Amino acid sequence: MIVVLQTQYFLYLALGLVALGIEVWAFTDCVRRPKTSFEAAFKRTKGFWLALTGGAVFIGLLSALGRGGGFNIFQIVAIIAACVYLADVKPAVSQTSGRGGSAGPYGPW
Repeated sequence: MIVVLQTQYFLYLALGLVALGIEVWAFTDCVRRPKTSFEAAFKRTKGFWLALTGGAVFIGLLSALGRGGGFNIFQIVAIIAACVYLADVKPAVSQTSGRGGSAGPYGPW
């Protein structure tokens, strides 16, 4: 029985660390993007996404480093928020340069 509980604990720890990595990736990408890119892509503001992904990182840190076992609803919401940013917002914001002027497909002319 102890082996099963230890295996379950390490499995949840591994899943929590993977989720934390995804959340940190989303947050650092959001920090790097210019504010004007979010407006040009017609997504919510940069502050909104910084708060959402930052909250996800905070919840991920508490979950991964805490002693609680299992996934709870906060962890699921945090990883979904980070995945929505990476799957929807990041590609749209990446396509906009965030600068005015004429720019070609590979950068400014």
